Amino acid sequence: MLEHVPAWLGKALRRVRAGHGKLAIARLGEEGLLGKGGFALRSAAFQDGEALDPSFTADEEDAVAPPLEWTAPPPGTQELVLLVEDPDAPTPQPFCHWLVWGLPPQKGQLLEGETPPRVGKNSYGNSEWLLPDPPTGHAPHDYVFQLFALDLPLTLMPGASREAVMEAMEGHVIGAAVLTGTYVRQPDDDGARDDDEDEGD
Repeated sequence: MLEHVPAWLGKALRRVRAGHGKLAIARLGEEGLLGKGGFALRSAAFQDGEALDPSFTADEEDAVAPPLEWTAPPPGTQELVLLVEDPDAPTPQPFCHWLVWGLPPQKGQLLEGETPPRVGKNSYGNSEWLLPDPPTGHAPHDYVFQLFALDLPLTLMPGASREAVMEAMEGHVIGAAVLTGTYVRQPDDDGARDDDEDEGD
């Protein structure tokens, strides 16, 4: 199944699995665009491939999105778009946790818990950071933060879907950066889950 993950993307990810081939970056990116011109995405809260703190997940009350920062995108960038997806969810497409656009085409950051300029619908249909909450018993899920540099600004209204945003981005990505956090759902004290385990995210 790993043949569906482009070789250039596989080099940028850790512990590559079949689901990674359905990430937005696999569809919209290509060799040479990832890290173009030194374009990079980082977080002060976790290193690439490391676990997310519970304060950014469903395991903690008042959880928020983690802080992010990025270097200057390639010349010609008009807008930045951020997609955060879980390729390990037992769903046909990666579980969309965050869909953000309207970010200025320059070096920048999103502070912990900050509300971005334009937010689309996550996989639960809400326009917000969807807290990582994979089913108990699953191996660690990846949460892949994908930042895209576009050669035009998107004209979509807030609340747009993942597919609508990706269609609007098609053919306009001139650079990309990825950052992966992982998470394992912690069982409740009695070993059971209070909420729905079937979908997993």
